[in-house]
Amino acid sequence: MSEIIKLASNSSPLTKKGEKTRQHLLDVAEEVFGKKGYFNASIVDITQKANVAQGTFYNYFPSKHSIFEELVRTMSHTFRNEIRNAITTATNFEESQRIGFRTFFSWVKDHQNLYSIVQQTVLVDEQLYRWYYERLASGYIKGLEEAIGKEEIKKYDTETIAYCLMGISQFLGMRWIYWEDKNVPEELLEDAISLIFQGLSK
Repeated sequence: MSEIIKLASNSSPLTKKGEKTRQHLLDVAEEVFGKKGYFNASIVDITQKANVAQGTFYNYFPSKHSIFEELVRTMSHTFRNEIRNAITTATNFEESQRIGFRTFFSWVKDHQNLYSIVQQTVLVDEQLYRWYYERLASGYIKGLEEAIGKEEIKKYDTETIAYCLMGISQFLGMRWIYWEDKNVPEELLEDAISLIFQGLSK
């Protein structure tokens, strides 16, 4: 991120050592929240695992909720960038969806703690949960509008279709990667793509 990262308690820019400590706390919090869940985790759990004093935590984050929120917002930013960069090679909308699904599944495989944190957010902070998915939907909507403009797909309500596509990827990722710790079978991905572009009718 290009903006200067600042301390939670004041407006002074962080030193390189401070940035490293802050990131270390975020990395540890990701694991703690992912494994224990937000409500069972404590700041003490984070600081002990990070091997820092509890006072050090408060130099960077004012509360447990603040570090949780930072994880969700940072994840949203990095994940959306990853998807956006991945689909630049696509030559049409269908290909972009296939690439986007694969990128999402790969991300879930590599970030299962973060995936768990997203699911927890609906109980921790409903507004943050809504923000996360609205930001994700905005990228889908933009892609859908471009595809409609190129006459690659029918003219549907783009927000509705965005949430449908998000739901398909979300639950396939949950079913195979998060629950089973396996990759989504390629033939099932192709079934999903066929459903999207051909529908259920014969």
